[in-house]
Amino acid sequence: MLQRMSGVFIGALFGTIFVVANAHSPLPPAVGNTLRVLAVLTFAGLPALALRAGRQERPAAAQGSAEPQPPWFRGKFALVVVAEVVLLIGGNLALRAAGAPEETAVAWIALIVGLHFVALMAVWKRRSIAVPGVALTVLGAAGLAMAASPAVAWVPFVSGVLSGVALLGGSAYAVLRTSRHPYPAAPTPQP
Repeated sequence: MLQRMSGVFIGALFGTIFVVANAHSPLPPAVGNTLRVLAVLTFAGLPALALRAGRQERPAAAQGSAEPQPPWFRGKFALVVVAEVVLLIGGNLALRAAGAPEETAVAWIALIVGLHFVALMAVWKRRSIAVPGVALTVLGAAGLAMAASPAVAWVPFVSGVLSGVALLGGSAYAVLRTSRHPYPAAPTPQP
């Protein structure tokens, strides 16, 4: 469970950063500040939910499981992360060199982070990770399209704040789901 929760907390941390860094003008200051506070409170509440889930999972660990834990953060995961870093840096450098508006940076980040989740869905064989992946990919692409329009000032909200909300919401859902269903279903024996 610790490996799964560390991924959830990393996603939630980046979701919080997305909201805190991008909840600014053209949003009214009161709305931006409210979104920032809600993001931080959501992130701060996740450890309590995870502890609750951990307490519920502990009896299963005591029974002893013959199945090894999956290597969540090894092998193909590392390749996905390396590709993500290269695309983040290279893409942002290319956007700057092309004279793209400053707002495209957050759109590019959302797009690449979303694609990274979609790739991890295949690596980890967890369809649920596709939800935030697709959401961030769409929000990033929308922001890139908006950057070439009069709505460019709203790119940080669309690609930043909404992406952060998607990450925080997905993280909260994962923790709540784990606390409600802590034990994976046993595979059905095949004749």
